[in-house]
Amino acid sequence: MSLFKDKVLLITGGTGSFGNAVLNRFLKTDIGEIRIFSRDEKKQDDMRHDFQARMPEVASKIKFYIGDVRNRSTLHYAMQGVDYVFHAAALKQVPSCEFFPMEAVKTNVIGTDNTLDAAIDAGVKCVICLSTDKAAYPINAMGITKAIEEKIAVAKSRLSGNTKICCTRYGNVMCSRGSVIPLWIDQIRKGNPITLTEPKMTRFIMSLEEAVDLVLFALSTRLHHPDPGRGSRGAFQTSVPCRRRSRNPRHRHPSWREDVRDPPHQGRSRQGHRHGQLLCRTRRQPRPELRQVLQGWRHKACHHRRVQ
Repeated sequence: MSLFKDKVLLITGGTGSFGNAVLNRFLKTDIGEIRIFSRDEKKQDDMRHDFQARMPEVASKIKFYIGDVRNRSTLHYAMQGVDYVFHAAALKQVPSCEFFPMEAVKTNVIGTDNTLDAAIDAGVKCVICLSTDKAAYPINAMGITKAIEEKIAVAKSRLSGNTKICCTRYGNVMCSRGSVIPLWIDQIRKGNPITLTEPKMTRFIMSLEEAVDLVLFALSTRLHHPDPGRGSRGAFQTSVPCRRRSRNPRHRHPSWREDVRDPPHQGRSRQGHRHGQLLCRTRRQPRPELRQVLQGWRHKACHHRRVQ
């Protein structure tokens, strides 16, 4: 039997790239209903017309709910009768979260808490929270709020009853909304230079299909292979590291705010961006350069005790 046979799936922030990818994959399957929960009525209307034109025979499976993850009451209404939840609603743009951090807190932190509470109250079977590689040792507001989102998911899972909660963590999704790749394609078509933030930066990338695959893998694994040692908690991650390159080292992407723009010759990154990206790191395993220092300290301490 299919995992989604006659089941009801709710996607928060469902009008984004991820929600569209899920609809394209599952709408023609035996799934019972897909609920799109978002606060943008224009995008919902555009999505409704698009799928009615492309898939008229199954478009009736899509149900649209206008609401905001910041508003718990709208979530409780949309959660009734739902089997699975993909929590994709978030503020994801690093510069926006840097300049408006409280807005990121309201959506990424409080919104996640509201979503999980509503799912637990409604008896949802499984919730998958979509996180980011920027939550690993975060240096910006977006990463910090997504790291707190993961902490909330872990904390809620301890008392979630029959509702299983899981997080996925992945990198930049190619050609998703806000991706730099459509910008590069447009620049190439127009014969303009390809602008880069910083050629030496590394990023984890994956396609939209791989992003959906990861969420489905997390859902299937959490439902069929629960870990009794950790309750219903779990985390899954996958991405391919890459480095942005340009033939012209002078190509830089200017900051979107004039008052934080660096001189062109310095080539610094935009506000809140880091040069290298991590998927995970644990404090139990220190970085290689620190490991040598720690080993040196231990050697000196042992030698000092022997001398005494």
